[in-house]
Amino acid sequence: MRKTIVSLALILGFAVCLCGQTASSPQTARQALIEMFFSKTPGTFVKHLPAVTRDTLEKSGAMAGLQQYSLLMSQIQTQGQNVQTFETGSLLLVAEDPKTGQKAEITVEKDTLRGDEDDIEVTFRTHKSGQEQSSPFTPQLVFAMKQEAQVWTLNEVSITLHLPLADPNLLKVITDGMKARQNANMSLVAQNATPSPVQPTGSDAMVLAAMRSILSAETTYASTYTNVGYTCTLSDLDGFGGGEPNEHQAMLINSGLASGRRFGFVFTLSGCAGAPAARFHLTVAPNGNAFGRKAFCSDQSGTIRSSADGNAENCLASGTPVQ
Repeated sequence: MRKTIVSLALILGFAVCLCGQTASSPQTARQALIEMFFSKTPGTFVKHLPAVTRDTLEKSGAMAGLQQYSLLMSQIQTQGQNVQTFETGSLLLVAEDPKTGQKAEITVEKDTLRGDEDDIEVTFRTHKSGQEQSSPFTPQLVFAMKQEAQVWTLNEVSITLHLPLADPNLLKVITDGMKARQNANMSLVAQNATPSPVQPTGSDAMVLAAMRSILSAETTYASTYTNVGYTCTLSDLDGFGGGEPNEHQAMLINSGLASGRRFGFVFTLSGCAGAPAARFHLTVAPNGNAFGRKAFCSDQSGTIRSSADGNAENCLASGTPVQ
C-alpha cells in the first residue's frame, strides 16, 4: 500500500512538472508578432520593438503615441469586425465583416527560423460572399524577427509588390477605369457641363450643371456609406480608377470635376461635422480667369444660391436662390 501511494505521488509530481514546463514555454516569433499588432493589452506594440528603437522614441517624446497602438484590436472589434489569429498553421489572421460579407486573410507562406532570428513571410487574400476576389497586385511582407533579452522583436519589415503587366486582371482594371472616365465625361457633355474650347471659363449653365452633379453624388454617397454620411473631400466622389467603388473612390463624378477646378471656378466642399456627417456646404467661387463672375453655393438641401459679388462666404450667408 505504501509503495502504491509513493508511486502515485511520483506520477503526480511528474505531471505537475510537465504542466509547469508547458505553461512557461517560451514565446515563438509568430506569437510575438500576433501579440505586437493584435493584442488588446496596453504596451504590447512597444514591447516588441528593438531596444534602440524604444530608447530613441522615448527620448524624442513619441513613445506616448505608440502606446495607444495596443488599442487597435479593440477598435476593430468595436466596429463589428470578427478577427481571429492563429499561432500555428497556414493562416495567421482572418478578419470578417458580417455587414458587407467581406473577409480578409493573412497567410503564412514561409516561416524561416535561424537561431535567434525568424523571417515570417505573409501574403493577403480577400473574399466577398464566399468568392475569392482576384487582384493583379500581389503584395508580400516579410517580418524579420530577432530575439533581444529573450523577447522577440520586429527588426525589419520588407515589402514586395508584384505587378504583372501582362496579367488579364490588371489589364481589365485599367480598361474598366478608362471606360468609367469616358462614360462620366460623356454624361457631363450631355448635361452641357463641358467647357467650350473657345470659352475656357464656361457659362453659368455649365457651372450649375457641375454643381448638380456634385449634389447628386453627395446624396448617393451618403446613402451608400451610411457610417460616413456626406463627404467634404471631392476626391472621395472621384470616378477615376478601377475595381469596386469605395468610400475613398466612389466613382460618382469624373476626375476633372473632382480636382476642384473647372470652368474658371474653384469648387469646395466644407462643413461636414459629426459621424456620420449630416450636412455639408458646396461653394463655387470664380478664380482669376473668371474675375467679375457670380459665386454659387448650396448644401444638403440641394438649393443653389448665388452672390453677385463673387464672394462664396456672402453666398452662404445671404445668397439669392437660382431660378
